[in-house]
Amino acid sequence: MAYHDHSDERAVKKILACIGGGGSVALVSDAGTPLISDPGYRLVRTAQDAGFAVHPVPGACAAVAALSASGLATDRFLFEGFLPARAGARDNRLASLARETSTLIFYEAPHRVLECLQAMVAAFGPHREAVLAREVTKAFETIRRSSLQELAAFVAADSNQQKGEIVLLVAGAREEQGEISPDVAILLQRLARELPAKTAAAVVADHTGLRKKQLYEFLVGLKGN
Repeated sequence: MAYHDHSDERAVKKILACIGGGGSVALVSDAGTPLISDPGYRLVRTAQDAGFAVHPVPGACAAVAALSASGLATDRFLFEGFLPARAGARDNRLASLARETSTLIFYEAPHRVLECLQAMVAAFGPHREAVLAREVTKAFETIRRSSLQELAAFVAADSNQQKGEIVLLVAGAREEQGEISPDVAILLQRLARELPAKTAAAVVADHTGLRKKQLYEFLVGLKGN
C-alpha cells in the first residue's frame, strides 16, 4: 500500500492494525533510504508511540553516496534537503548559509537545477567549489566538481543535466581572517563586559562565521591598549 505526504489517518490505522495483529510491516522507498526527505518519520513516531519497535535496514542514500564521491570535505556536512520552491524563500535560505563552514548537501528537482545553481552563484560567489551529482549509481550518472559559475554554465549548455534525480553539494565557507567590521567590534566589546573574552568570542564567531581565535585576539589587543 502507498504511504505518502497526503496519506490520512486511515492508512496509519491500517498499518498499525497489521502490526498489532502479528504481521510485519516494511517501510520502503523507491528513492534510497526511507525518511530522508520524505514523510515516513510520522509513521515511525506513531508506531513507536503505540509501543511497536522500529528497526532500521541500512540502504543506499543519495546524499551520502554523492558526498562519498564528491571530493569535498566529509568530516562535517549539513544536509538541507530540498530548498524552497519560491525564489525569494530559496534566496533567503541560501543567504543564511553563506558563512556555513560545513559541506552543504541539497536535493533539487531537475526543472529547477539551473535556476538553483544561478542562485547559489549569487549567494556563495562564483568561485565557491561545488559538485553536481546526478542519477547517482544509475546508467547516466554524472559527478562533476567545479566552481559554481562553471557548473551553472555546464548545466545550461547540456539539457541532459537537467533530468533525473539530482544532488548538489557546495564546499563550506573558508575560515579566513578577514576584517572585523565596526558593528561586529561593538557587539564583541558589549558581550565582553558580561562574559569572559573566550565566551564572547565564541558567541560572535557562531553568528558571523569569523574565527574565534581572531575575535579573541582582538579583545586581548583592546585590553592591552
